[in-house]
Amino acid sequence: MGGGDIHIDHQEEGLRRRGCGCSCSKNDFLPEESFQSFGNYLQALKETPMRFKDRLLTRSKDTTEIHEIKARSEHEMKKTLTWWDLIWFGIGAVIGAGIFVLTGLEAREHAGPAVVLSYVVSGVSAMLSVFCYTEFAVEIPVAGGSFAYLRVELGDFMAFIAAGNILLEYVIGGAAVSRAWTSYFATLCNHKPDDFRIIAHSLPDDYGHLDPIAVLVGVVICILAVLSTKGSSRFNYVASIIHVVVILFIIVAGLAKADTKNYADFAPNGAHGIFTASAVLFFAYVGFDAVSTMAEETKNPARDIPIGLVGSMAITTLAYCLLAVTLCLMVPYKMIDVDAPFSVAFESVGWGWAKYIVAAGALKGMTTVLLVSAVGQARYLTHIARTHMMPPWLAHVNAKTGTPVNATVVMLAATAIIAFFTKLDILSNLLSISTLFIFMLVAVSLLVRRYYVSGVTTPVNRVKLIVCIVAILVSSIATALIWGTSDQASWIGYVITIPIWFFATLALKISVPQARDPKLWGVPLVPWLPSASILINMFLLGSIDVQSFKRFAVWTGILLIYYLLFGLHASYDTAKASGENKDEGGFKNVEDGTVSSQNDAL
Repeated sequence: MGGGDIHIDHQEEGLRRRGCGCSCSKNDFLPEESFQSFGNYLQALKETPMRFKDRLLTRSKDTTEIHEIKARSEHEMKKTLTWWDLIWFGIGAVIGAGIFVLTGLEAREHAGPAVVLSYVVSGVSAMLSVFCYTEFAVEIPVAGGSFAYLRVELGDFMAFIAAGNILLEYVIGGAAVSRAWTSYFATLCNHKPDDFRIIAHSLPDDYGHLDPIAVLVGVVICILAVLSTKGSSRFNYVASIIHVVVILFIIVAGLAKADTKNYADFAPNGAHGIFTASAVLFFAYVGFDAVSTMAEETKNPARDIPIGLVGSMAITTLAYCLLAVTLCLMVPYKMIDVDAPFSVAFESVGWGWAKYIVAAGALKGMTTVLLVSAVGQARYLTHIARTHMMPPWLAHVNAKTGTPVNATVVMLAATAIIAFFTKLDILSNLLSISTLFIFMLVAVSLLVRRYYVSGVTTPVNRVKLIVCIVAILVSSIATALIWGTSDQASWIGYVITIPIWFFATLALKISVPQARDPKLWGVPLVPWLPSASILINMFLLGSIDVQSFKRFAVWTGILLIYYLLFGLHASYDTAKASGENKDEGGFKNVEDGTVSSQNDAL
């Protein structure tokens, strides 16, 4: 790395000095040059516009993420996982609170029995995103998941905004599942969920049902996640098998009590109800991205990750559709219980004993979801901290366990605090926004990856690429806005926006040559598949309520303030000191070319 070595060694000696990762000096959190004195910090703030431009236009390299950034954790994560582990991690990560809690809520409030179509729409969107994730995870197998992919393709700033939303997604997802855990535990004990919660009348109703059980579950999960990834995998494997057996029981026993009259009013609120439910039910598919963060611990990423991600998503989508059909055939949609729909459904058809099996299975499912998301979120935070956008203390990997202990504890503490206060419906809507936003960015990144390589793509083709991507984004946003704001019977707007999306994608296919071929595993039908992913994710965003967007805007504002005051300067100093991308400048400072990345990566 040359002259930058001395400086980065000085900056990171705090990280290397700690054997246990327990000390908490200032250098563990802000070791960079900009924070060594108040004068340095003021100087850094004055340079904010210049530094911001640098971070906005500078993209990381595959090799930087795979080798240099990873090395900043001092100890390597252990490569212990196979495709079999990843499929079960995928099933464990995804099948949980979404299906067991939100199915009832959305069937009753929005979609009726057509909730099965909502799951199909969400499932198609999730599967398109899975394909985009898989190509990245195979070629850049690091713990940073989509954060690392976006850093390579869209630059530091977009990666940070995405990272903040990824962390929000994990914290909120964990909090939502923890609260749902309490609901099913209460059913198992023949109580109402609020019997186990403390009602604080001085707080607003949405935040006043305090949930100590959710906090306790978080503590137990934290201990499991810290101890070992392979140990977590074994626990998840056993729990997921039990979970799958319970799901099969629900489908077979439930269909034995089916009444087709309950399907008489199939879609009470029409297409609008189906898509509104679909946007919220996307929550039920969240979690598969946690599998991509385990790429660093996978023995053979090129084979294991595609099988693990695509296989687990296919199994999950099929299970969801069958469960949704079963629930709505057992009870009229207006009588579905919103807290524990499947348990109460069995009770209402006279099989009171079955509700205990269902509740126990749901608890198993939610426990595995919490465990896999705990493992995944800690690895995201670890990789973000490696770039110093977050304090490097969080990047420490424990020598004994080979797990990121500090990051795991911090993320689960945040999850426990939110789970203690906040109701599930607020959490699920906000979660869907941040997730759909990230998946849209990953699809854009894939288009950039395939069609733009510095030194290979001509300036004319680069302009064409930008125009096509902007047209795809604008037409997708317009489609979502028409859906979210206009009369649902109106189709005139779509006659304009959908052809624009189609011809923009076609123009990209015909007029811009691909600058890079995937080395190991590639998404099929590029650019159609990632472009469709952008359109569907945007369209689902148009179905989410305005309040959730306001909360999303507040969170993004907080992220921007943190980035401009701390994250920008810390990551700028670290990149300059380590000599990241020091060979080139400005907009061309972008990524390995095809030849060098083939030689260096993996």
